[in-house]
Amino acid sequence: MPEISLTTLQGLKQKGEKITMLTCYDATFAHASSQAGVEVLLVGDSLGMVLQGHDSTLPVTNAEMAYHVACVKRGNQGALILADLPFMAYATLEQTFANSAQLMQAGAHMIKVEGAAWLAESIRLLAERGIPVCAHMGLTPQSVNILGGYKVQGRLEAQARQMRADAIALEQAGLTARYWYCMTCLACPSPAVCPSSSGTS
Repeated sequence: MPEISLTTLQGLKQKGEKITMLTCYDATFAHASSQAGVEVLLVGDSLGMVLQGHDSTLPVTNAEMAYHVACVKRGNQGALILADLPFMAYATLEQTFANSAQLMQAGAHMIKVEGAAWLAESIRLLAERGIPVCAHMGLTPQSVNILGGYKVQGRLEAQARQMRADAIALEQAGLTARYWYCMTCLACPSPAVCPSSSGTS
């Protein structure tokens, strides 16, 4: 499989072709997935629930994320590696930069953060320093205690309107890609608004 880059993903999007992303946490699964042609491997903080047995993603540390990114890197055969910044790993600009750098040094090609317009300054900081960022919007598991559970987001027009505005604000800050998760179509801005790659789950 040829090396997949952000340019590759942007080319696929422009052609209207689908982009495949699978979550994986180890070298064996990374090797099998990338050999099969999966373009993006997501090293998710969901490992806290899938591998560690926690009831949420909140206990996962950045050091644990870096360990699994390095495992995936060793098995990867050309896919782009996207890595989650875990809970409270980007509470301040200093933490955001240091923890993102740790994941990039472990083998990530892009960082994923959960949130909304409040992330704009952090995204700008990372983009200016050569770190691509994917914004995870909609149902954000790290905010499960505020959301009151794992529920579809954007059902009400006011909430959907705010989510659209947040997405545009992050684009303007230098966002590379968007990841929509468990949100209604009401909340998605028009594709014409967004020059970056986008995904839906």
